[in-house]
Amino acid sequence: MTNKSLNLGDRLYDYLLAVSLREPEILLKLREETARHPMSQMQIAPEQGQFMSLLVQLMGATKTLEVGVFTGYSALSVALALPENGQVVACDVSEEFTAIARRYWEMAGVTDKIDLRIAPAVETLDQLLAEGQAETFDFAFIDADKSNYETYYERALQLVRPGGLILIDNVLWSGRVADGQVQDTRTEAIRAFNRKLHEDQRVTLSMVAIADGLTLALKRP
Repeated sequence: MTNKSLNLGDRLYDYLLAVSLREPEILLKLREETARHPMSQMQIAPEQGQFMSLLVQLMGATKTLEVGVFTGYSALSVALALPENGQVVACDVSEEFTAIARRYWEMAGVTDKIDLRIAPAVETLDQLLAEGQAETFDFAFIDADKSNYETYYERALQLVRPGGLILIDNVLWSGRVADGQVQDTRTEAIRAFNRKLHEDQRVTLSMVAIADGLTLALKRP
């Protein structure tokens, strides 16, 4: 994993941030605290958070889904971009990691916008479907255990409306997906998932080389 855009030297990456990043102070503070965390590599890049915020505003989204919260940077980026009646349903299994997230969400004044569900994400997604929430979400972001990416994607595809957008993180996997010598389980899972989406005619597709690779899948009518 990487928390900065791939294949940019430090000088060019610093320039990119200097002329494009408009990071609210609360997000900067969360990112700085997360950088000191032993699992800091799980943090999304700030330019990715800003890109997600832009997409949410561009769509006029009000109801969004997140699978994999960690310390809450992506959920906070989205919540800040949503209107007052907006909602993020956020799925994670870690009380420890999300305790940091809750603290910053409260400081940012967006706690009421974020519905955090602590449970295996598949259970939460199935519960949402059982409650009749299919095709009611505008936007979904998947950034959790790679072996379950296909499962999360299939559930998300049911939950987002036609014209809704699903984002999937880490699809370039620090370049390991393109290295045939790398055969570990997570890398193989991402390769298989990328191939699946390439052939999936239910969505309009674009993979962008921001941060660790981000796939955008727009649900077709």
